[in-house]
Formats: sequence, C-alpha cells, structure tokens
Amino acid sequence: MSNINEVNEPEVFVVADNILSPLGKTTAENFAKLRENISGVKQHTDLAISPLPFFASLFDKDEQFVKADEHNYTKFEQLLIASIADALNGSGVDVRDKKTVLIISSTKGNISLLEDEAITDELKERISLSTSAKLVAEHFGFQKQPIVVSNACISGVLGVVTATRLLCSNQYENAVVAGADVISKFIMSGFQSFQALSAGPCKPFDKDHDGLNLGEGAGTIILSTNHKYAQNIKVKGGSVSNDANHISGPSRTGQELANAIKNALQEANFAPTDIDFISAHGTATVYNDEMEANAIAISGLQKAPVNSLKGFYGHTLGAAGLIESIISIQSLKQALIIPTIGFTEAADPEKVNICAAPIRLKANNFLKTASGFGGCNAAVIFGK
Repeated sequence: MSNINEVNEPEVFVVADNILSPLGKTTAENFAKLRENISGVKQHTDLAISPLPFFASLFDKDEQFVKADEHNYTKFEQLLIASIADALNGSGVDVRDKKTVLIISSTKGNISLLEDEAITDELKERISLSTSAKLVAEHFGFQKQPIVVSNACISGVLGVVTATRLLCSNQYENAVVAGADVISKFIMSGFQSFQALSAGPCKPFDKDHDGLNLGEGAGTIILSTNHKYAQNIKVKGGSVSNDANHISGPSRTGQELANAIKNALQEANFAPTDIDFISAHGTATVYNDEMEANAIAISGLQKAPVNSLKGFYGHTLGAAGLIESIISIQSLKQALIIPTIGFTEAADPEKVNICAAPIRLKANNFLKTASGFGGCNAAVIFGK
C-alpha cells in the first residue's frame, strides 16, 4: 500500500479522455446520455453468450471500431485502438516521445478466443495480454514497451495509480492509460456460476439488490506532468490494498478498502470532509455493496453523496474504473453528479448517502473506489 505523492513530486494532470461504450463513442456523448438518464443495459437473447436471456450493456454484434487491415485486430484490440485514438486527437501528447508510456488495463482481454479455437502455442501467445498491448502500441508508434495491468475489477483504477506513480518518479512525462473488456460466453458463464448476475436491471446499494449486469466498453485517460496542463483536473492521491479474504467473496468488514481510502486521503493531504462525492464500485451484489458501505462509513465519508454507474454501463470489468472516473471528472467540470439508476431505498442508509437523483454541486474533489475478486481494492482521488 505505497503512496503516490511525496513532497516536491510533480503534479499529475488529466490531459484528455475518452469513453467508448454502447451509449456513445466519445466522453461528451456518454455524459449527455447519462444526463438524460439513458441506460445501455438491456435484455439480450444471444445463445453464443448464454443459453438464457440476460441483461447487459453490449455493442451491436457486427459493429466495427477500426477499419479492417492486415492485423486482424480482435474486438478487444479494436476497442482499445478506437478509444486511445479519440483521446489522443488534439491532446498535444506525442506518443513517439520516449517520455510517453502506454498502460493497458483489462480483466479478460482476448479470453473469448479459447471458446472456438484449438489450444496451441500460437493461440496461447495470441491470447496473451502482452500480445494485445504490443499490437496496440505498434499501431500508434509508442517507443517504450507497454505496461499491462490486470488485477480483476480494480484494473482500471490501478492503471491510473500505476501511471501516476511512474510520472511522479520522473520516469515519464506522459501516460496513456486505456482499459477495455468484451463480454463472452466464458465471462458470462463464470459470473453465472457464482450466481452473481441479476435477473433484471441491477440496483446498486438498494435494499432489493440481487446481483450485477455485465457490460462492454473502453476508456482512456491521458495523464501528464507538463505544466502547460496545470489548469486541468489533477490526480491527487491513490492507493491499493488486498483483504486476502476469499477468491471471490470480499471482506465482510470493509476495513481493507477503508485502508486504501485512508492512504489515498493521506497522499492528497485531505480530511474526509474534502471529498465532495464518491464514485463507488457499486456492483449491486449483496456482498460487494455491503462491504463498500462499511468501508465508506469506516472512512468517515457517510455524508458524502455516493453514486454507482453500473446501472448505466453494467460492469465493464477492466474498463470500469476508467469509464467511471471519466464520468466523475465531467461531473466536476459540469457541477452535476449523476444519480444511481435503479436505486430507490438504501440497504445501509446510516452508512452511505446514495445519490438517487441528479445533484447540482460545485464539487472540487471526488473519490473513486474499486474492488475485485481475490480481495483487491483501490482508491484514487481526482480534483481541481
């Protein structure tokens, strides 16, 4: 649980971002849909993914995200390329500069290739996340070897924390952090085996929450220590922890996520009252929501407005932390906190203040949390 910002370390600024989801191909398109309370989660019947109908946020089956070429990029790689390209457009960041690093976050990457192809040495290499990262880096011309971050559902937030640490150590000046995941039969069957999926649209933190919805998407955040971006939103602190409780079940106490939150606050030199709102992980599973509510209460953040965006996007796995951070950055810029769609009555009203309707709030700082299988937890603070 090491820290990001020490004394006299450079500040880390958000240069540009992108969200690519079934709701839109840019951050602006996505935020506009959320303002209108439009969700990407719908009922689907697709025997290639599940023998039963299911609720999820999915792209159209035949949608292409980059022009076809000789590389035969997978859908996962196409999502990364399209999202990174939009974020880079007009950003002023030079990917060919050796001071620019690419970080890829994903939970499952090209795992769907296992479903239809014989397992060979070639397939094992093709399915590797490092192979995808190399292809994406070569597409844009990054000079340094890309870094892969894959730690269950905290991967997106962990990508931001990793990038910030590299920038603060002066190893790089710019970091492009991109995350994506694609929903396949492999992933769907895994969550079904845990009985973790809801039979309808998910209800984060609601007293009737009964499981999550899955989602596809990609997100990209570009970070820099260059002071020409000094007026932009900053990454102010971040931390990771692990509760080592169970392969899939989170800690019941929430203490370990609270530790990550505490360390992030310490790095930012913040008191809990400096956090204006929280973008929670909020998967809508009973155990996750309960653990996260405990952690928020332990951290002294019971009064801060909390939202979960899983009802809009489903759980986008390795992209979730990035997509949800980007929406919250827009909330800072537009003084509008997006509500928790699907929520009506709190399961733990004394522990969390769930945002049930849009809130007009001139916020300066927000906390983004994430937790995942294996007991991993992450917290990062963004602010003006």
